[in-house]
Amino acid sequence: MTMTDRLTIAMPKGRIFGEAVQLLRETGLDLPGDLAEEESRKLTVSVPKLGFSFLLVKPVDVPAYVEHGVADLGVVGKDVLMEEERDVYELLDLKISPCRISVAGLPDWSPVIHPKVATKYPRIADQYFREQGQQVEVIRLNGSVELAPRIGLADRIVDIVSTGRTLKENGLVELEFIKDVTSRLIANRASYRLKSGVIDDLYQRLAERIDREEEIV
Repeated sequence: MTMTDRLTIAMPKGRIFGEAVQLLRETGLDLPGDLAEEESRKLTVSVPKLGFSFLLVKPVDVPAYVEHGVADLGVVGKDVLMEEERDVYELLDLKISPCRISVAGLPDWSPVIHPKVATKYPRIADQYFREQGQQVEVIRLNGSVELAPRIGLADRIVDIVSTGRTLKENGLVELEFIKDVTSRLIANRASYRLKSGVIDDLYQRLAERIDREEEIV
């Protein structure tokens, strides 16, 4: 196996990794059954017989690893791609880990004179409110954004919502829908040229698997 046959794939730990590995298995690739176990305690996982190496990183860092060529491919949520705006190829919507970006707040929320919005996605939030013709102060937080409306730091938040359970547990409700989000396959621009054969093979496997699923639905 030559270097052009080997692929390094950056993936987030947790739910996306598990769903992506399952999707790869469903394309016919013989991935070890203990990958999820290894993922919980390692930062890199290799599958030599397939020529795959997985880098297990924070979701927000996946595009950076791919853009700078440390990884040939990556699996990452569309929310991260929108926020980071990295110079990568977005190859395929994998249709996994579906969720949505929404505006949320307290049930009795009403417009205020100087609105503040807390979020982990300042670029997305700023663009959305500009498109709505609203001037807001966007406050970037790296975690626990649900706390912001409860303590008066902000009157609303922009965040990822899956089941809505976290919002409910924090006394918040969805106020506005922004965008549906799924995980995407991305590629480094140089790798896409130099390893076109192996990348195209993987792309075709995934695309065919996704098309079959959509036909069933």
